[in-house]
Amino acid sequence: MSASPSEVHAALAAVTAASRLCSAAQGRLAAGDTLTKSDDSPVTVADFAAQAVVCAELGDALGDVVMIGEEDADDLRADTANELLAGVTELVRGQRGGASHADVLDWIATGTSADRAASSGRYWTLDPIDGTKGFLRGDQYAVALGLIDDGEVILGVLGCPNLPNPDGSRGAIFTAVEGSCEAFYGASPDPVDIAVVAPAAVAEAKFCESVESGHSDQSQSQQIAQLLGITSEPFRIDSQCKYGAVARGDASIYLRLPTRADYREKIWDHAAGKFVVEQAGGRVTDVTGAPLDFAHGACLETNSGVVATSGEIHDDVIAAVRQVLGV
Repeated sequence: MSASPSEVHAALAAVTAASRLCSAAQGRLAAGDTLTKSDDSPVTVADFAAQAVVCAELGDALGDVVMIGEEDADDLRADTANELLAGVTELVRGQRGGASHADVLDWIATGTSADRAASSGRYWTLDPIDGTKGFLRGDQYAVALGLIDDGEVILGVLGCPNLPNPDGSRGAIFTAVEGSCEAFYGASPDPVDIAVVAPAAVAEAKFCESVESGHSDQSQSQQIAQLLGITSEPFRIDSQCKYGAVARGDASIYLRLPTRADYREKIWDHAAGKFVVEQAGGRVTDVTGAPLDFAHGACLETNSGVVATSGEIHDDVIAAVRQVLGV
């Protein structure tokens, strides 16, 4: 059960194209180019356009694909969204010239054509812009694409167009397959092997957490840091770029603590990043130490929160998390 070379190649090409689209769009979105979803989160023309491009690229390379994506084409089919659809189509044409409104809607709909309650089979999951608020601020965001087979992630590709790199370039694409994690930095066509960096002691670990305080309980993160003896300031960054940061050693710990008891994480927010960290040598579980279970459709129904670490310190981190959360 592993990704085929054609799937890996198609995923890398799709995320690369979507990352180019997002880079071109960031910073020049006009008023009216966003809408607010029912959970009060913003979605932009670039979110829709990136989903369209990824689905189109995968379809061209692999034929019919099953996708559970974040965006819903019905949001663009509403009469009040005609102007938004025009903006989405314009962006898509930058990567796929000649695309029509109908093409764009069909490509986006690939991401919602699957039964979101499905738990078996082989399918893709996509967050076309993870960290939309960071994207709108001109900061970090990620194009996150994962391939799942019978509940197990088997391929993860993370496009992080704004991420500063160790070589001084900007923009990274992380690609993880079983037993390997690589990154392409800047415009280089040559991948770099990526591996976690273990701190000498847990007290020397560096936290990585969300810029948006609503994504995780940061006061509890502070308590956990105190229990572990960690005094360094957290590395705050938007989106699944946090997984990339842990995978290459910018940080050692990423906590996504539950903000309410009944909240369940979406698979597209974690599938790609989780696999990137694991194949770089790290560990990812929920706050109780249980593996993330992707066998329940669009949500991690049996898990609460997420903890990613460089690996060796994971049990210590989980013990502190459980003490603070009382789980």
